[in-house]
Amino acid sequence: MSKKRYGVIGHPIGHTLSPFIHTRLMQLSGIDGEYGVYDIAPDALDREFKETLMKLDGFNATIPHKQAVMHLLSELDETAELYGSVNTVRFTREDGCVHSKGFTTDGIGFVSALENAGIELGKTVTIVGCGGVGRVFANTCAKAGCRLNILECEAALSNTKSFVVSLNERFGEGTASAFLTDDFSGESDLLVNATPIGMFPKTDACVVSDTVLSRSGAVFDAVYNPSETLLVKKARANGISAITGMTMLVYQAAAAQTVWNGSTFDPKDIEQLSNDCFEQLSK
Repeated sequence: MSKKRYGVIGHPIGHTLSPFIHTRLMQLSGIDGEYGVYDIAPDALDREFKETLMKLDGFNATIPHKQAVMHLLSELDETAELYGSVNTVRFTREDGCVHSKGFTTDGIGFVSALENAGIELGKTVTIVGCGGVGRVFANTCAKAGCRLNILECEAALSNTKSFVVSLNERFGEGTASAFLTDDFSGESDLLVNATPIGMFPKTDACVVSDTVLSRSGAVFDAVYNPSETLLVKKARANGISAITGMTMLVYQAAAAQTVWNGSTFDPKDIEQLSNDCFEQLSK
């Protein structure tokens, strides 16, 4: 059997832990495969999809391609179509034809990371950011019956309000509300950062005020570099349970391997891999 080939696309993509994670996951499941990194500018996506990506067995997509890649695919998984975001693509070949199917594993990674840390979604969830991953978080929480506060900057508030309307149509009126981040001061059982704010190298930034943080029961920060963001550091200093996005990153990668190869993993292996990823970041 020939070696399987996978990769991740983004722009700019720089250093990414994805090759380290997926190589380990393939080793754990006995898959003979390799995993590359493809920096693809938005205006080159259509061309590179046909000339480069379709030669792979599958790929992951990160910013800014999670939504842009959707129109190129033959089929979307039900969840990816509902959430309007794709982070995993699988190629299959039959009779000389290449079929592509898009999935999103971010929601699985998000819920699994929370469960691993003993954090419940809670009745009220505040999500900062309404990009691709923020929308996955919002849909995942709404599907679980949570009441959502979605916060955004002024420039993106109009799109966020439109998204909130669609959430309320699907899950019931009153499911979600949109706020300017600077204007929000409410309480929530779980505060979620779905923005890059606080990411290396700009580690001195915090996505919400101390007031909003103090009114949160728990914190999930999708940022995983540094290993302890300022948001997480402040939360823990105030006795609030908080985690970064590293465990989510590993769980969503594991779910992608399930999509590609049917692989399953022991939670202890996922936890060990998450810890090893932090060591990789420090090198």
